[in-house]
Amino acid sequence: MKKTLFIFCILNALTSFGQDDPVIVIADADRHVDKARRSVLSPSIIDTVIPTAIVDYPLLSLQYETNSEVDKINPASIKIKEKLPQLYSTYAKVGIGSELMPLGEVFFNSKRSRKFVYGVHAKHLSSFGDIKGYSKAQFDRTNGLLYGGIKDNRYSLLGDIHYNNRGLHYYGISDTLNLHKDSISQRYSDFGIAGSYASHIKDSAKLNYKVGLAYNNFLSQKIEEDKLKRWRGQENAFGVMSSAFYKHGKETYAADFNIKYNGYKYGIQGASYNGLDSGIVLNNTVINLKPTITTFLFNNRFKANIGVNLVVDVHETTSAYVYPLAEIKYSMFNDIFIPYAGIRGGLIQNSFKSLTQENEFIRPNIELRNEKTPIDFYGGIKGTLSKRISFDANFSYANIKDKALFVTDTIQSLGNKFNVIYDTMNVAKVEASISYQLKEKIKFDGIGRYYSYSVLNNSYAWNLPQFQFILRGTYNLYDKFIFNLDLNLEEGRRALASANDIEATLENEQRITKLGFLSDLNLGVEYRYNKRISAFVEFNNLASQKYKRWYNTPVHAFQVLGGVTFRF
Repeated sequence: MKKTLFIFCILNALTSFGQDDPVIVIADADRHVDKARRSVLSPSIIDTVIPTAIVDYPLLSLQYETNSEVDKINPASIKIKEKLPQLYSTYAKVGIGSELMPLGEVFFNSKRSRKFVYGVHAKHLSSFGDIKGYSKAQFDRTNGLLYGGIKDNRYSLLGDIHYNNRGLHYYGISDTLNLHKDSISQRYSDFGIAGSYASHIKDSAKLNYKVGLAYNNFLSQKIEEDKLKRWRGQENAFGVMSSAFYKHGKETYAADFNIKYNGYKYGIQGASYNGLDSGIVLNNTVINLKPTITTFLFNNRFKANIGVNLVVDVHETTSAYVYPLAEIKYSMFNDIFIPYAGIRGGLIQNSFKSLTQENEFIRPNIELRNEKTPIDFYGGIKGTLSKRISFDANFSYANIKDKALFVTDTIQSLGNKFNVIYDTMNVAKVEASISYQLKEKIKFDGIGRYYSYSVLNNSYAWNLPQFQFILRGTYNLYDKFIFNLDLNLEEGRRALASANDIEATLENEQRITKLGFLSDLNLGVEYRYNKRISAFVEFNNLASQKYKRWYNTPVHAFQVLGGVTFRF
């Protein structure tokens, strides 16, 4: 019954909503609406605060006993395995040689000092021996040097004074002429003073610099007559040298600025002493500026140096030159091999003093020119084969203008003096060297050089060797015996011969003679009695070869020199 009634209601609802026409009902009604009233109270927040109970914890008075112990630290101790060797302020060497050759030498130096350095060095060596078949060949050499300075962490101030006196004879002539020794004598006097100041600022952001001054006076032998005192070689040289460098990152910026003046006089300009020579007055100033930049790359294995050399030569005429400067190096296998290559050029100021140091038998009235090298290519490889062996093999090719060459003077002398001529040449050189060192026991190094010359106006580069070999060595036996070896070999030297030389050959209208093979072997032995006293003996020219160092100028044969040394 309930189910039937439920179904009926559902069907009735469905039929009622399904009518299509709307039904509208209209009727009267009475609806009552109450009046509105306003509340007189404002809204407010009512909060309930629940008080928190205060809990009081009384402080407990507790006391604990503490103990502390300090461990003892033993004082530090430094053990020096090797003590610094004792220094002596004075060293003296006295000896005598064959052909009556006295030797005396003294050194006086400051000991270990953090700030001051000073010292004196004096040496005398002379010989009263002669060379068979030639005129008097006696000589004497006396040198003196006084130096001192201040070395500080921030700067250094150094200075020195030197005086050298050298006497000799132009002995390259036959003794059959019976010339008096005073007529062929010569004496050079050399005095100079120099000083420099250099900064040593460790801050890489600061500029470091060096400034130096130098003066030198060089004179040849004075003629006996007072009225002829001006007829000798006289030279006054003055120089200002300066340099500076600045480091920024991996680059180092540097520059050198130098001014060198050289005044050379012989006699009176335009006059003549004996009708064969003439007075010479030469003033030469060289101004040089050389800026460079050095940089490192690849963890400092690669190094490059680039710059330029600017030179102004104020001589008989004023000339300006620009020379290139560039060099690169690369370290391979932790400095085992270091190949390098570069190009350079420059100017060398020749002076009366520098030429006599190369050949002391030149006449005192010579022409002076500056040697110029427009370009010089070079390259090679150097390195270390082990911690004891190092080597260097290189080559170079240079063009040199006004190269000084020495030729026999037959106009103003009897052929026993040399004149200076100048020529342009190309020089190729191949060089190899090796060095070995075993602590302080064994040291030696050998150098071999081969030269090839192409001369413009002469047949050969007079007196210059084509092949040269140098060997130097030291051996320390139980710190009691010290052996020194010095060997020099030269081949291929030629000289411009005089007209009466029957052994000379004619080539390109020049008389040429070979100077022969040069072999000079020297051996020295020192016996140390104790740290203060020792004895020595030197054997010079062991081969007893009277080779000609210059044309018609042979050297002394075998010589022995012995003596003692003192330290105190």
